[in-house]
Amino acid sequence: MKKILPVILIMVMLITVAATVNHSTGNEVPYPEGFRNWTHIKTGYVSKENPGFGFHHIYANDIAMQGYRTGSFPEGSIIAFDVIEGLVQPNNNIKEGNRRHVDVMVKDSIKYKETGGWGYEEYDGDSKTQKKTTETIQKQCFNCHASQKDYVFSDLRN
Repeated sequence: MKKILPVILIMVMLITVAATVNHSTGNEVPYPEGFRNWTHIKTGYVSKENPGFGFHHIYANDIAMQGYRTGSFPEGSIIAFDVIEGLVQPNNNIKEGNRRHVDVMVKDSIKYKETGGWGYEEYDGDSKTQKKTTETIQKQCFNCHASQKDYVFSDLRN
């Protein structure tokens, strides 16, 4: 019996790991390492009356740049939306504060078939691992983005 117990424990651990792997959707959107070195598409500013107050910087990888030029984003396009809080100074100037979150869109028509070929994620603050987007929120992102040509709101600034 003492020899069988370790074998049973190992089998239980392997089954647990296998069950975890099988339940993973594989649809995770990775953090866009080095996105601040990509092409800067534009910056938007949201006034202090809005909960999204601050600076909204949009970056695109080289593949996504083809989509900005042609209107059709190819597989592998990644768009990062860097949201930085705005800090009102005593002289009424506004400077950048902390990062609120980084939103990411990744084009992969097979992996993200259910959301128009785009995967959506939001990373909290400066974290590269703390994700804020649930499956429900991803579907909300898709529903909103579905109103746009190839699901992208931003356009390339001239």
